[in-house]
Amino acid sequence: MKPIISSARASLICLFTVALLSFKCSNGNTKQPAARPGAPKPPANFSAFLTEQQFNALFPERDKFYSYQAFIKAVNQLAQIKVQVKRRAVSVYQFTRTDKATGKATVVRQDGDWNEEWAKVKPDSTYTVDYGAFCTEKDATTNKRELAAFFAQIAHETRHGQNESYTDGLMLIHEDNTALNYISDSDEYPPVKGQKYYGRGPMQISYNGNYGYASDCIFGDKKVLLNNPGLVETDPVVAFKTAIYFWMTPETHKPSAHDVMIGKWQPNATDKAKGRTPGFGMTILIVNGDLECNKGEDNYSMKDRIGFYQFFLKKLGVTDNNCACSCGKMEPYKY
Repeated sequence: MKPIISSARASLICLFTVALLSFKCSNGNTKQPAARPGAPKPPANFSAFLTEQQFNALFPERDKFYSYQAFIKAVNQLAQIKVQVKRRAVSVYQFTRTDKATGKATVVRQDGDWNEEWAKVKPDSTYTVDYGAFCTEKDATTNKRELAAFFAQIAHETRHGQNESYTDGLMLIHEDNTALNYISDSDEYPPVKGQKYYGRGPMQISYNGNYGYASDCIFGDKKVLLNNPGLVETDPVVAFKTAIYFWMTPETHKPSAHDVMIGKWQPNATDKAKGRTPGFGMTILIVNGDLECNKGEDNYSMKDRIGFYQFFLKKLGVTDNNCACSCGKMEPYKY
């Protein structure tokens, strides 16, 4: 990986939510107790959307590290987190992380220049990343397309097998060359001496900045992954959480892949001029645009991601007939 409830959601809650807190009355009937006013809603369980049998069929050659149980646990746990991102002067941030299970909101990041007068007078923007919207925000078909797109990206990033078989995803836990440090200048997420930030996990998260940002969102503490990036290759739940974090979280100049796949992101005039259009191809631009996009239609890695997407669509029983799958004519974002 290189350098937020629509009306439809209400119907999906019934699909994903498992029965909790039931009890038997004296007459033998099972009833659901009334929720206390202001009490958190019981969490959804993603296993109702994707079964273990389906997961195994999608990734038959996967490394045992990437288990179905770890994926479901990562989705369900991260679904309890939302992060409000406020931005001043383009790149001065404040993050407020809320644990939806408890309702507790905590400022986990506030940049040093946040209260500077020059930053205050610059235009603000605010958005919220709700990790519970992962593959649940729209209708069933759209949600399955999003899941197929997510799986396509992580499968390509971790594949290790026969070309065009599309059965060899989730095999690599980290990139081959672990000698690379991937160190970048960052006031908020400085590298820790002795640690390496090479690509790890399903989305091959790399660079100290990405590890720190992910750690703020996932744990509410940047130090967890900055101090121990190796967690991403030793704890499969953390590994899957970093992939979902990257999928759901916009960057300064990029939309999130989630917003692209559900149709929330729409190109502005600059995007249109640079060939950026909604569709699977845009998610390739977000994940690895510098190396794979705006290079014509014969880029191997781009075509491999598209092949995985089409493979997973079929496996999940949906189609994307109007897919703008290629990023061959899309210009990457400049930092």
